[in-house]
This record gives sequence, structure tokens and C-alpha cells, in this order.
Amino acid sequence: MAAVQGGLVDADEDKDIKTEPSSDGWGNNNANDGRLLSPSPGSSSSAGSNKTVAGAPEDQQTLLAVLQFLRKNKLTESVEILRREAGLPEDSLELKGTDSSGAGSGGAAGSVDLEGGDASSLLSRVTISSSAGAQAPTKAAAGEDQPDVNVVLSAYSQQGDPALYQVYYSGLKRFIETVLDCHRAELSQVFYPLFVHMYLELVYNNHESEAKAFFEKFSGDQECYYEDDLRVLSSLSKKEHMRGNETLLDFRTSKFVLRISRDSYQLLKRHLQERQNNQIWNIIQEHLYIDIFDGMPRSKSQIDAMSGSLAGEAKREANKAKVYYGLLKEPEIELPLDDEDEEAENEEGKPKKKKPKKDSMGSKSKKQDPNAPSQNRIPLPELKDSDKLDKIMYMKEATKKIRLGPDNLPSICFYSFLNAYQGLTAVDFTDDSSLIAGGFADSTVRVWSVTPKKLRKVKSAADLNLIDKESDDVLERIMDEKTASESKILYGHSGPVYGISFSPDRNYLLSSSEDGTVRLWSLQTFTCLVGYKGHNYPVWDTQFSPHGYYFISGGHDRVARLWATDHYQPLRMFSGHLADVTCTRFHPNSNYVATGSSDRTIRLWDVLNGNCVRIFTGHKGPIHALAFSPNGKFLASGATDGRVLLWDIGHGLMVGELKGHTDTIYSLRFSRDGEILASGSMDNTVRLWDAMKAFDDLETDDFTAATGHIHLQDNSQELLLGTYMTKSTPVIHLHFTRRNLLLAAGAYNP
Repeated sequence: MAAVQGGLVDADEDKDIKTEPSSDGWGNNNANDGRLLSPSPGSSSSAGSNKTVAGAPEDQQTLLAVLQFLRKNKLTESVEILRREAGLPEDSLELKGTDSSGAGSGGAAGSVDLEGGDASSLLSRVTISSSAGAQAPTKAAAGEDQPDVNVVLSAYSQQGDPALYQVYYSGLKRFIETVLDCHRAELSQVFYPLFVHMYLELVYNNHESEAKAFFEKFSGDQECYYEDDLRVLSSLSKKEHMRGNETLLDFRTSKFVLRISRDSYQLLKRHLQERQNNQIWNIIQEHLYIDIFDGMPRSKSQIDAMSGSLAGEAKREANKAKVYYGLLKEPEIELPLDDEDEEAENEEGKPKKKKPKKDSMGSKSKKQDPNAPSQNRIPLPELKDSDKLDKIMYMKEATKKIRLGPDNLPSICFYSFLNAYQGLTAVDFTDDSSLIAGGFADSTVRVWSVTPKKLRKVKSAADLNLIDKESDDVLERIMDEKTASESKILYGHSGPVYGISFSPDRNYLLSSSEDGTVRLWSLQTFTCLVGYKGHNYPVWDTQFSPHGYYFISGGHDRVARLWATDHYQPLRMFSGHLADVTCTRFHPNSNYVATGSSDRTIRLWDVLNGNCVRIFTGHKGPIHALAFSPNGKFLASGATDGRVLLWDIGHGLMVGELKGHTDTIYSLRFSRDGEILASGSMDNTVRLWDAMKAFDDLETDDFTAATGHIHLQDNSQELLLGTYMTKSTPVIHLHFTRRNLLLAAGAYNP
């Protein structure tokens, strides 16, 4: 799993990558590659491959750096004592000075630059040299939440002649443009990460004019989907700008992943060897992770479909873990048949004879889904009597469900919020479609009843004592008729409410806000029960588990958190995204959570152990909508790029691309039987797609699963079943009722 914790690559993972044998085909960062290319005497790759030899001189280098530091601060007595104890000759410090200034184009890894500015940058350079020699950062450095900015940036101090950067890059560009077409598309992937790292190296070493010229000359060659990143990059024109920039730290601390066939990789390596182009080779060795596969090179369209994320594609091994995507066995609750609908039920093929209710939640069904997790893999709440009654209602409704398909599209009922003045930020419906809630920019949450039944609060404690608790209609008697109204307003947040979610039993409502909290509201008393504090920044989304009790939240701090309603602290923290977690979604079996992010990736997390088990790349903008298919096998995602991507969770592959929307997709929902996928967008439309056809046409054979890519059909128009325009209302939420009527919601934008 390629988890990036707090922006610093996990040391163990780094070590694994670099020590793998070259025949394995997973990574290129092995010692053989370092030896095959004769690197310049002081380059970091040679320090890495000659690990055993470099041990003693490296200690000496650190010692000399400390002596330099002491001497610079006029601590001459300490210098003398330390030098005598270490047994160094008197002229060692002078020698060191000449070495460092004449280090040449490679620049010794960790050489101490006498003109190197302040003490902190001096020490940071020593730190980076020792980590390069050991091939993995020390645990002490990796254990911190935030990487030391100086340590992270100082890797750029190993630099060549600034005037040659354009020559190196142009040379590589010319070479890639002349190779065979089949290799060109794959090798072109190298351009973007190389461009960024070479530019940052120039900026870090105070070559501002060369950096500007380099940027202006080559930024236009980069793929259009990196436009936003390049805009951020262009604002970093001085070394001082680099220190607090999060985007830059992410780029530096997470290796950019490229998936390249073995033939293409050998071509690139041979070219760099022949040209002795160590500058580019060092960047490839240090900052890129090349995921090599055996087989035919990928086409431009296949590469474009998967690229676009902040840190390149996902490594193939990141999607190899077993995922139990099957559904949990439903508890067996027999329908008690009422006299009046016995006849109707009989038409549906149900037996006439009344049977007592049977509750055998733990019993195994005859056909257990092999892909389903065990019932007790994670502790789930027990079914209460009210839940069982609700299940019975659900089963009765399901018998009246309309079977949807290309020839039988759902009706769509649109709820327009008027006079919201663009203040509507989140919407949710209860599963039984009886309530609708809206989160607003004025910090309020409003709940409406969609049925004629009005919203009522529970009576006060004094009044409850007067009620006959044994009466049949006790649940009605506890409600206070004086409080009945069509809507209720919930006050408590101190910032816009960005996420909202009803509990499956309709007793609770969750809301997440810019104020960094998630609040749990009672729909019996319409008061706030708990404020969950864990995020330090705005919380963009929250969602209840399909089984209740658990919920997930994600926010600007790049971490998704798993909570239980009765715990103040999160149970799990899912850390790995390189930017805001913008949307969260539970898998139907509650064992997994999907998160979408501004880093343009989707991750699937295992609730049991907190591991990331899938990383999906392919979107070209922040992801704002996720939806699991009812059978748990597939995931749909929507983003600011206006594309809906379909993913096979079991194989870890992208299996479809639905193009048609012209603006950000904010809502996705599968129909109850999974036949149809509905998407809602800021382009004021709802579109319906033939999900069954999209998934049935798949051929995920062994070859595609092994190489990690699939040929996507460009059949969006065939799969599009209908487009429904609103007058001027962006669609921010979709919901299929139990009978497969589609409800949509948004705020009218005059």
C-alpha cells in the first residue's frame, strides 16, 4: 500500500521499492540501474548503490559539517577538541572548503556549501545526504506529522550547470519525439514530472532567470490537465516561496508513479546512458517510481484515461489486495401478512398461511456469496424491533418496485429550493423518502417533511410521566402536537454546512461544517446531541453507514475519519490523500469506505484495519461525487472534469467512462436494482445512463488484470438514456425511492 503519511513517504515502503530485483518488473529503483549508468562521482545515486563503501566517508562528512558549523559560530576551542578526538588532520577543514566549491555538475550529495546560508539549511543538507546513503529516510524523520521543510527541499541542492537544463530537457524531448509511435506515448509521461523537478531545482538554487526561461519554454508542452498545477508552480519563482507551499511538498515527498512497458523503459535508459545525462537520470532515480510491466506498450488513449492525478498513476500492487465486495446476508424476517393485503401478497407469489416472525440473523443462507465478508468481520449494531418493522415495510415496498431499464425510465421529481440565494450547500433524503434536509451557508440545517405527516418534538419529561406507557399507541402519545410543523431549523454550527446525512433508522441527522465539527442531531427532539471534534479545518462531507452506528467524515486536513455515534474520538483515521478529502461514501456492506479528493484520486479503505486497498486515478479534476452499485461490485465517480468514471472494485480497474456533462458532477446514484445510473451536475441537467449495459460489456480477462489497463469503449452516447434540463437549477443531490422514483434537489439560481 502506497500510503503517504503526513506528506512523507513511509520509510519501509521506500526501502522495499529500492531493493527489489530488476527481474520482478515492479520498480526501476534498484541498485542494478545505479551501477549500469556510470553516475558522476558525487551524485546521489552513486551514494545509494555503493552503500557499504560510503559508510565511513559519510560519517566523516557529517563530522566535517559539524566542525564547519562550530567554526562559523566562532567556537574555536570546541572545534579543536572535537578535531583531536576524531583524529582529523589540522588542514582537514581547509580541504573540505575547496572540495565543496569544486564539486562540479553532479554536486556531492550532502556536500557542505560554505556559502550555503544559514545553519539550518547546512544541517538539513547533511540530513538529506545521510538519508540518501541509507536508501531510506530514518524513522526519526519519518515519524513526524509534517516533514521538515528544509530537509524536503534540500534534495534540490544537488544541481548541475543551470544553463544546461534546457539542453538536457530539449535533448530528451527530441529523442522521445523520434522513437517509434508505440513507445512515444509511454515515454512522453516522463515530461511532466521531469519538468516540475528541474524547474524547482533551478528555483531552489536561486537561478531565477534560468528557471523563468525554462518554464516559459516548456510549460506549453505539458498536458492540458496539469494546467492548475502549472499555475501554482509558476507562482513559485523564489526559493522563499517554496517553504510553505503544500502542493510543492506533496510533489517532493511522494514519488510520481509512471507505468511503462519494459521495452520503452530500456529505450529510455539506453539513451540516458549513451548521453551520460546524469542530471535527468538522478531525477528519475530519486523522484520517480517507474512501474514496469511486461507486454505491449499502452496507447495514448489508454494512458490519458488513467493519468491526471497529483502523483501520477497508482502502483499496480496498490490494487492487488483482496476486497470483500459482496453483500452481507440479510436477516431473515418473514412478512407477517395482514388480512386486508393477504390477497395482494398472494398474487406476488407469497404463501397464504401466516407464519410467526422468524429472526435468524446469524444463520447462513444456502448460497453464501464467496466475495462477501463474514457477518462478524466488523461489529455491527443489533437489529432493534423498530428496525425489523422498518425492514418489513421495506420488503412490502420492494414488491411494488418498478423494474427500470432502457425502455422503462424512471419519473423524476425535482425539489427546487427557492430564495436560497446560492446558500444551499448540502441535501439529503431519508431512505424511505419521508424527510428532506438541507445544509446552508448561514450555518443552519433545515429539515422538511415531504409527506403530509408533520414534524413533531417529543413531549417534555414532566408530560411524559403522565402517559400510559402500556397503551398500544404510546409512540403517538409521546409526541407533542403543539410543536407540529412542516419544517424545523437546527442551530449550532458556526460556519457553512457542507455535508449532511440521515441515519438509516431516521432518528438522527449528521451535519459537517466549515467550523471543523460534525454534529449529531436528534430528530425526536430536534436538538444537537454531540459535537465531534477531530478535524482542524472545514469538514467537506459526512455520511452514515448503511447499517447505522458508524459514520465517516472527510475534510481540508486531507484525512478521512471513521467515527461511532457513541465515541467522542474517531475509531480510524484514513491518511494518504495529498489534498482535501472532498467526498465520502460507505460500501453497501459497511466494511469499506470510499473517499474522493482534490488530488484527483479515489481511495478505498478497509474499515477493519484502516488500510488503503484501492487507489483509482483517471479524473482530471477534484472528485465531488461517489456511488456504489447496489450489488457492491462497482463504483461510479464524478468530478469537476464533467466525466463519470466506472470502476470494478474486485479487479481494481477502470471499466467505463461516461461523457456528456459540461460542468462539475455533484451527485451520482444507482437505481435500487442497479439497472440505471443517474448523474446530476452544475450544468443544470440530470442524465440517466444504462449501467447494466456498461457493466455487461466488460471483458476483464487475465491479461488486463495483470497489466492493469483495459481498452475503454467510447460508447457514452449508446449508454446515455436521457438528459433532463432544469430551468436554472444546479443538481446537487439525487435519490431513488424504494419504488424507483427518482428525486432530485437543488437551489434555483435566478
